[in-house]
Amino acid sequence: MSRSIWTYPFDLLNRVIFKISLRFGDKAKEVERFLKFSVVGIIGAVVDFGVLNLLQSTALRPEQPDLQLKVALATGTAFTSAVISNFIWNRYWTYPDSRSRPIQQQLVQFFIVNAIGLAFRLWFVRATFEPLGDVGVDALRGLGLADSLTGAATSQLGTNMAQFIALWIVMVWNFFVNRYWTYNDVE
Repeated sequence: MSRSIWTYPFDLLNRVIFKISLRFGDKAKEVERFLKFSVVGIIGAVVDFGVLNLLQSTALRPEQPDLQLKVALATGTAFTSAVISNFIWNRYWTYPDSRSRPIQQQLVQFFIVNAIGLAFRLWFVRATFEPLGDVGVDALRGLGLADSLTGAATSQLGTNMAQFIALWIVMVWNFFVNRYWTYNDVE
């Protein structure tokens, strides 16, 4: 039977994750799940930042008029794209043994957990993107990497910095709440 070229990297990744998790004895399965959840989170972050920057470079440029609205729409759309990707990966790779509930029920639970994360993230990004953009520009200037940036570029830099920080906070929230609510049917 011929295997796809895409199968091999995942086989290798599964073996590496399995070997690392074995070091944790009776917690091995949870460590394996956390590592897989983290890999899925990295994939989600790539989707998230990719969609965010695509939108901010095209249809939702972070500039007036409606600067705050554009940042919120770009951030929310990017987040939703990542949630859909993460749900699929987690359902079929991280928690393949969690199929006692219908997919619709798990999807609703997963989206509720992530919607709470989104609410936090939208608040955090909105509250911090401007000051973080200024800090980022100052740091770039100090390194001699930028003399001046447009307001839109400063806002985009700040949005990325704020989103990066929020992403880590929300990932920890998502893992624990999803593990003990959405996927609580696994041992």
